[in-house]
Amino acid sequence: MANRSSNTSAVPEAKGALNRFKYEVANEIGVPLSDGYNGNLTSKQNGSVGGYMVKKMIEAQERQMSGGSTGQY
Repeated sequence: MANRSSNTSAVPEAKGALNRFKYEVANEIGVPLSDGYNGNLTSKQNGSVGGYMVKKMIEAQERQMSGGSTGQY
């Protein structure tokens, strides 16, 4: 069976910005995310970072689509 990882970037150039965004979100919600290995964090903590990132990106896109001010992300 071929290795078909779905963990690839649609826009590789955005990787750095998304990584900075991840740390910003983790800081906002109080998750102690650090560079490198984060095996000490729970699934709930890691999931909350990803979920909040998606929430903020959707809100920014909705603002942009409605003609409002553009969001940071």
